[in-house]
Amino acid sequence: MDKTFYITTPIYYPSDKLHIGHSYTTVAADAMARYKRLQGFDVMFLTGTDEHGQKIQRKAEEKGVTPQTYVDQVVAGIKDLWQLLDISYDRFIRTTDEKHVHAIQVIFQKLYDKGDIYKSEYEGWYCTPCESFWTETQLVEHKCPDCHRPVEKAKEESYFFRLSKYQDALIRLFEEHPDFIQPVARANEMLNNFLRPGLEDLCVSRTTFDWGVPVPFDPKHVVYVWIDALSNYITALGYPSLTGDMARYWPADVQLVGKEIVRFHTIIWPAMLMALDIPLPKQVYGHGWLLFKDGKMSKSKGNVIDPVVLCEKYGVDAVRYFLLREVPFGSDGIFSNEALISRINSDLANDLGNLVSRTAAMISKYFPSGLPSDRRAAHPDSELIDLVRELPDKVETAMDQLQFSTALAEIWKVVGRSNKYIDETAPWLLAKSESDANRLAAVLYNLAETIRVVSILIQPFLTHTSAKIWAALAIPAGEQTAWESARTYGLYQAQGPLPKTDPIFPRIDLAQEIAALDAMLQAPVPEAPVTNAAPEGVALIEFDDFLKVNLKVGTVKSCEKVAGSDKLLCSQIDMGNEVRQIVSGIAQSYAPEDMVGKQVIVVTNLKPRKIRSIMSHGMILCATTDGGYKVLTVDAPVPSGSEVG
Repeated sequence: MDKTFYITTPIYYPSDKLHIGHSYTTVAADAMARYKRLQGFDVMFLTGTDEHGQKIQRKAEEKGVTPQTYVDQVVAGIKDLWQLLDISYDRFIRTTDEKHVHAIQVIFQKLYDKGDIYKSEYEGWYCTPCESFWTETQLVEHKCPDCHRPVEKAKEESYFFRLSKYQDALIRLFEEHPDFIQPVARANEMLNNFLRPGLEDLCVSRTTFDWGVPVPFDPKHVVYVWIDALSNYITALGYPSLTGDMARYWPADVQLVGKEIVRFHTIIWPAMLMALDIPLPKQVYGHGWLLFKDGKMSKSKGNVIDPVVLCEKYGVDAVRYFLLREVPFGSDGIFSNEALISRINSDLANDLGNLVSRTAAMISKYFPSGLPSDRRAAHPDSELIDLVRELPDKVETAMDQLQFSTALAEIWKVVGRSNKYIDETAPWLLAKSESDANRLAAVLYNLAETIRVVSILIQPFLTHTSAKIWAALAIPAGEQTAWESARTYGLYQAQGPLPKTDPIFPRIDLAQEIAALDAMLQAPVPEAPVTNAAPEGVALIEFDDFLKVNLKVGTVKSCEKVAGSDKLLCSQIDMGNEVRQIVSGIAQSYAPEDMVGKQVIVVTNLKPRKIRSIMSHGMILCATTDGGYKVLTVDAPVPSGSEVG
């Protein structure tokens, strides 16, 4: 392949589970990567995690585990989420990867040897959650201007990057290459608020914590986030080597970031690349936020939405469609349960799903052996056919501008016109007259062919739906489903009778579902300890029944109280080859710190259950006493994962 395309997401900070706002960026990048692959490009799609820093170190200390153990657990959950959302990344980088650590030390040394890094002393206001220093004038009501949390005075010896040296070059970049930052409003903000007022040199090392990449020539310092995290986009390609993937894919075609980190990616990042004599990315795209009515999603506000919950209830394609359709990419948008379900009902169930179901049902009813080749065209056909022929160009134009919502809107115009076409042509009336059979065949063929083209063009967005459509209309994979085939009208050829299939998107009862979803996401869940009460009497079981229960010894790595509950603890338990999260109703018998380090007996093949919106994957065995519960353990240490039996 001669055509390459390199797209990146920000690397996410694994301080906790990701929410729907994080998923927004990654789903958008995935849609773009899939679109380019369908066009024949050799795509590199990079995502990953930014795992160093004081915040991670403090979180790990609070949980009584090492920082590496802590991030390993969170990263496993992030990868599970990306798998659930059908994210087709080609590479997942972690800043704790050995190759990345080595590359960061090489980069730091190069910048130091060049004179672009020097040692000095920093004094200012530091926000730990944002890992950012702020001047007195930048604070808002003496709080961090980004997250509005308290800041603390910090003074320490640090290494600094000569960011000010590259101020004029950055201004020229913005002025001479207006496409470097999109949307345009982001570029104006960077120019007017940061570049023209003047840049200060940047603190790029810390000494107040040690969870980071050691500075190679001064190991009491660790490399700060700007160099460590931002460099992932080239270290993932093998830098400091300039051959192989680095030569093939760099510079990146587009780097997707949320608007809150545009400054880092359009000022600090290009300045670093200039200092390293590396070409700049072709474009940085700063998209907007998914907001609630009262502002940005925030863990501290308790208003985050778990994408796992939404996918489990409505399916991955429905969630992906909502994220990409609801908001023009680049603008802020409002998330609500009502908006999500309304989109599912109107666009997916009523429009697309109904179109496929009606068309397949009519073909099966009126032409059970397949559509005949004798078809009579009429005037109503031309408008629909013209729209279908124009659609691929419209979709590609929008996608090349990262306007996912526009691309989907164009597709749905054709879907809507197809439903109107059914009403105009009234196939059920044509079917009453044998003389209209060839006209009926033409109408149903036009519908099937339109759906074929639509099914091809929705592939980057709805990753499972196209295959369901092909099954419903008996479209074989191959010539009729290739991306370029959408440009040729008249390829539909159903092989044999159509199979019976379920509706692609069943309609949802809006009022009932809103109540259920609001209850799941916001209202307290009735407390229920994981430990089951013993039944009255003891039923005898066969030995084979006992063998169905899989018991293993696990070591509790961390434990914490479940928010809003007096009875529940959530433990992370090392089972040897995995870490299990288990919720137990033992908080009145054990403090979280009492559980850390215990070796406990775990039922590992118990069906997972959700307790207070937290998934529990197993059960800790306990003895029930008048004073509460006593955790069953072993009388001497054994390897985690040891079988019990």
